[in-house]
Order: sequence, then C-alpha cells, then structure tokens
Amino acid sequence: MATTNGTKPTTHPLIINNKPHSTKASFPVHSPATGDLLHHFSSASIQDTDLAIKSAHEAYPAWKRLPPNQKRDIFLKAADLMTARLPELKKSMVEETGAAPGWADFNLGLAPEILRDVAGRLSSISGSIPQTSREGVSALIYKEPYGTILAIAPWNAPYILGIRAIIYPLAAGNTVILKAPEFSPMCSQGIVSALHDAGLPPGVLNLIAHQPSDAAAVTKHLIESPIIKKVNFTGSTAVGKIIAELAGRNLKPVLLELGGKAPAIVWEDADLELAAKECVMGAFLHAGQICMSTERVIVHESVVEKFEEEFKKAVKAFAPEGGDAPVLINAAGVQKNQRLLKDAVGKGAKVIHGDHEAGEGAKMMPVIVKGVNKDMDLFYTESFGPTVSLMTIKTEQEALDLANDTEYGLSSAIFTKDLGRALRMSREIESGAVHINGMTVHDETALPHGGMKASGYGRFGASGLDEWVRTKTVTFKD
Repeated sequence: MATTNGTKPTTHPLIINNKPHSTKASFPVHSPATGDLLHHFSSASIQDTDLAIKSAHEAYPAWKRLPPNQKRDIFLKAADLMTARLPELKKSMVEETGAAPGWADFNLGLAPEILRDVAGRLSSISGSIPQTSREGVSALIYKEPYGTILAIAPWNAPYILGIRAIIYPLAAGNTVILKAPEFSPMCSQGIVSALHDAGLPPGVLNLIAHQPSDAAAVTKHLIESPIIKKVNFTGSTAVGKIIAELAGRNLKPVLLELGGKAPAIVWEDADLELAAKECVMGAFLHAGQICMSTERVIVHESVVEKFEEEFKKAVKAFAPEGGDAPVLINAAGVQKNQRLLKDAVGKGAKVIHGDHEAGEGAKMMPVIVKGVNKDMDLFYTESFGPTVSLMTIKTEQEALDLANDTEYGLSSAIFTKDLGRALRMSREIESGAVHINGMTVHDETALPHGGMKASGYGRFGASGLDEWVRTKTVTFKD
C-alpha cells in the first residue's frame, strides 16, 4: 500500500533493549485530518512482548542501584533533547492525532518540564527510622521500587501523558515497558528515543505497540506476567475497568486516570466574560478530547442570559464560523457526538450554538446545547468531543447536586468573586481537582493529578514518586 504521494510507507520498529526491533506484522497509521496513510508501525506478538519483558527484568537490578544524580543527568539531557527536537516531535503529533499546532506546542512545552521537575525530585525518596515499642530493638523503613512497570498512555496528549506514565516509575528505580497508542506510536517513539539518546541504559525503557486486534491478548499477557509488578493506565473508563479487573485477578496494584464529565459552576457574582472564555477553552480545547474537558456549564439563573451571550461570543472567537473545523481522532468520535446531540434535541434540548448535524469525516465544529435532562444520553455520557451542555440552577445545593450527578470525578471549576463560597463548594464537589476562576483543563508538575469514582484512583504529579515505591520494614536488636 502506498502513501498519497506514491511512495511506499515506512514501517517503524519497536524499541527493545535500546535497539530497533522489527516484527512479522505491522499496522497502518492514518492522518485523521486528511485520511492519508502516514506510515506503518511494527505490531508486537506475544513473543516480541516476552522479549521486552525479559529486557526490562534483566535491566532492573543495575537501574535500581544507579545513584540518583546519574538518573537526574539522564532526565535533564532527555528534556533538552526533546526541546531541541520540537519541530520533528510536533510534526508527528499534528499528523498522527490531528492536533492543532497550539495544542502540540503545549504538549511539547510541558513534557520536558515534567522531566526536569522529576529530575529535581529524585533525592526526595527517603525512608525513616521509627521509634519501636521494644527497648533494644530498632527499625528501618526502606522505600524500594517495585520492579518492572507496565505503562499504557493514550493518544490525546501523547507527550505529556506518555512522559508521566514512564518518568515517575523510572525515577523511583523501576524499569518500564511503554505500550504505545495505535493512533500515535511515533510520538511514543520520540519520547523513548530522547531518553535512550540521553544515556538511559539498555532495557530500562522498552517500547511496544500492537495492532488493535491484538490489544486484548497482548495486554492480558503483560499483566499476567509475574515480572510486571504494577500498572498505570490513562484512558477510557470502559477499558480502565478491564485493566483493573485483570490486575486484580493477578494481585497487581494499578494507577488509573480515566474519563470525566467535568462541571463548571458559574455563580451570580462571577466575572462572566472571564468565565465564558475559560469555559469555552475548557470545553473545546483539542476538540474536547481531554479527560478534564468541561462537559457541563452550570449557571446561576440570575445571570444565565448574560452568560449565554458571553459564551456564544467567546466560542465564535475561539472557533470562527467559516474557519477550519477542529479535528477529532476519527470519524467515530464525530458520529458519537452527533448521536448524543440528536437524542438530546429529539427529547427537547435546544442547540444555541453550532449545528448538531454538521460534521465531515473527523471534523466537527463546537456545539452548545441547553435544556439537557436526565432522560437524555448526553446528561451522563462523556462526549469526549466538541459538545457542551449549559444548565441553570438557583441554589448552591442545586449546583453541587448537578455537578456531582455523574459517575465521574476528575476535574471541575467554580467561577465566583467570593473565595469563601468557592472554598466551601470545593469541599463538596466530588472530583480530584477544583479550579477556582480557571478552566477545568489544568495540568502542572507541582500538583498531584488524578480522580475519584469512575475517573480512577492513584495520583500522578507531585506525589507521583510515592506511587512507585513500596516500604520494607527491617528490625534489628541494638
């Protein structure tokens, strides 16, 4: 099969033991924006997967013992390499995921910063010497890495989520197998190559990918392997449940960051222009394909008409009519949003911006709908696309009840000039993060990141190193 320019597409290899590893099978990767065939990527079999597991297992003892300052220098050099390679890495992300250049720039700005931040935290891993209950007996509490970690990262923010999936386990002394998303494997290869070129020893980080039809078998094989000691997965709640069940059957701990239905509450004293702009960004950045994307904008009835006008003004500035439509990862994402909107409109909801039936291929313009209720699929289903619901409330309790009436709990926002009210409401919102006078999409290295309920458990971010060590108690007689 040839690309649109008539050339034979390149087949990119896996990376096992720091070396290119070709496989018998491969799978195609297409541009969601144009439909063009970009390249093929090697597809791991069970035998290929076993080679990655063996490589990581053999590399673990030496990596575990490597002094923190040497790990630090590798991470810092990798950050510099990613920064230097920005044009190449950006091209991969834009082509493979259909991302707008600005979203790719954000990814490639934050990803190296995560590397640098974690490099600076390496020395923070420390044990303790507790007081014991028996005279003449002392104790040491060591913090040790688990061993080999399976990291599964998605396509929608491939550099940010790919880096955080591997760098916290690596920093704690674990080795890692990174399972690349089938939509953006070259982005994952860019991360792994930067770390290898920065001096990461052979086998410490291995990259595999597979064709979609092999996903269940390869993932099951990895999780069931006695060498894999812990798993982290970022992705949909549906797949997260499968990962968690497999891990549970094999007594493997797992960190999950899953879907969301993020609410933004706009109170009557809010700066409505600010709230409108932040809600538009939160809802439609990267075509709404972010786990923290705003899905419900909950507005006090006394300002809802004014807010609605500001909201429509802000979305027109964000995505001008007649401009290029945002690109979703595939046509199925557009069709899902169209189905949700059709169901809502058919049951009485009203579209106040956009065309709920419009969409071509993987492209779809933003849509705002109001009058959504519990009888509509859109009320509870994560759209993961450029669709947001505008809802009206009278009281704080109504706002909280509506914000919490979802299985998800990842991120949220409150817009008000009354900090006391904002903090009071923040305590009652069931989500891993609440952002006051800022959009629901918020990610930075200094803060723990994760959810509750069906949005998962465990934390990336500032507390992320503790996720990847376990304690060992040693007692001795003085």
